[in-house]
Amino acid sequence: MKRVLVIEDNRDNLRLIGYALRRSGYGVESAETGEEGVRKARECLPSFIIVDINLPDIDGFEVTRRIRDTEATARIPIVAITSHAMVGDRERIITAGCNGYFEKPIDPLTIVEKILDALGANHEDTDR
Repeated sequence: MKRVLVIEDNRDNLRLIGYALRRSGYGVESAETGEEGVRKARECLPSFIIVDINLPDIDGFEVTRRIRDTEATARIPIVAITSHAMVGDRERIITAGCNGYFEKPIDPLTIVEKILDALGANHEDTDR
């Protein structure tokens, strides 16, 4: 079973994303802070990571930088989620090292499809 790490401080969003991923056959690890997310990424080496940009300690940009700075986790695909989509955010998120991003609110019926689209159809580690 493919494992996914979801780093999200909003428990409702975490529950919805986790439910949708499990329904699609993924195992889900979760973290509610950036520091916890970086630690869990290094421990469980997930197939991909979903990271909220606005976290209570370090933001999603710093989480992504730290994950990219470690050899063992540097190639793990990361998709950012944000509720503050403004002009230039997409470029900042991609430049920070994310493979894609999408905006909140989250639709549990389409979220997995959006995540896989953000990662690209050719990414073999995301196969269900």
